[in-house]
Amino acid sequence: MANKERVMRFLRKEDVDAVVAIDEAATGQNRREYYERKINSIVHRRDDINCSLVCEIDGRVVGFVMGYVFFGEFGIADGTATIDALGVAPELRSRGVASEMLDQFMMNMKAAGVKKIYTLVSWDDFALEKFFSRQKFVPSKRINLEYQLA
Repeated sequence: MANKERVMRFLRKEDVDAVVAIDEAATGQNRREYYERKINSIVHRRDDINCSLVCEIDGRVVGFVMGYVFFGEFGIADGTATIDALGVAPELRSRGVASEMLDQFMMNMKAAGVKKIYTLVSWDDFALEKFFSRQKFVPSKRINLEYQLA
C-alpha cells in the first residue's frame, strides 16, 4: 500500500465510518457520536470554508485532518485556522500520510488567506508534539486557560 497513489479530498459526511474506525484504533474508544456531530458541523457550516481533508488510497479513507477557519475570533484580526483532529490508519503510520495531509491543509489555508494555524497537544503526548514540531509548529504565544467545573 505504501507505493500506491494517495488522493487528498475534502471531508464528506459519508466518511464518518472510516474516521471513527481510525480514531478507535488510536484511542481504544468508539467516539461515533462525537465524530457524527463534528463532521455534520464541518460539512454544513455556511460561514466558513470546509478545510477538513481525508486521504484515500484505492478509494479507502486512510487518514483525516479536521479543522476550522476563523476570521476575527478571539480578537485576532488575521484569518486563523485550527487543527482539531488528525488520524491515520495504524498500518500506514510513519509512512508520510499525516505529513502529506498537513501539507495540503496548510496550502489550502494559505490560499484562503489564513496567517496562522493553531492546534492543541496534550503535554504528555510526546509523539504528537514531535510530529507537529517536525512540521515546524512552535509553542504559541497564547496561553490556553481552563476552568474546572465542580
